[in-house]
Amino acid sequence: MVSANREMVVYCFDTLVAHYNSEQPAPPAFEEGQHPLFVTWKKAINGSEPRLRGCIGTLEARYIITGFKEYALTSALRDRRFPPIQPKEIPNLECTVSLLTNYETALHHLDWEVGTHGLIIEFTDPDYNTRRSATYLPEVAAHEGWSKVETIDSLMRKAGYNGVINESIRKKLHVTKYQSTLYTMHYADYASYVKDIRGSAPAINGAPILNGFKSVTNH
Repeated sequence: MVSANREMVVYCFDTLVAHYNSEQPAPPAFEEGQHPLFVTWKKAINGSEPRLRGCIGTLEARYIITGFKEYALTSALRDRRFPPIQPKEIPNLECTVSLLTNYETALHHLDWEVGTHGLIIEFTDPDYNTRRSATYLPEVAAHEGWSKVETIDSLMRKAGYNGVINESIRKKLHVTKYQSTLYTMHYADYASYVKDIRGSAPAINGAPILNGFKSVTNH
């Protein structure tokens, strides 16, 4: 089984930097495989708690090299919850890559463990007779401090359900639980890694100079 690793995060940063420089990213330094995957971008300023800036992935298995290249940009630029990430934000970003594993059908909506399992819920909206679905990665519930019921209720809202949530509708949910491996890296660590491996730190069109790493600014 392939596990999430540093080189995967480096490739996601490479892809985003290359996008703004109108270049192709350096070839990835990890082996090909097939996995469901997600790319998460967060922004941290002045030591503050990192805030979500984009998170998109696929619950279906994908070849991970093309998958990370695609979702690094999709999550950074096309997450409808947020404006696209701008070049000037890149030095404040951290990136997490997740590879999803061990899909299981839960026996009921509480048949999972906070901090261990991610969830996919599927249900029919009784008000509109439409199918709805949503997912949270394994780290979300623990990070938010949610109970199992709070997580389920939040997922139903994320899926677009605006009706009354009660035990009756919770029991009608189809819940799939899964696990993941993940790796997180801040831009400063990425820049140091690139400088050590390639001899020079990355330059980003439109980004400021940070920690002595020279960036290129368009005028």
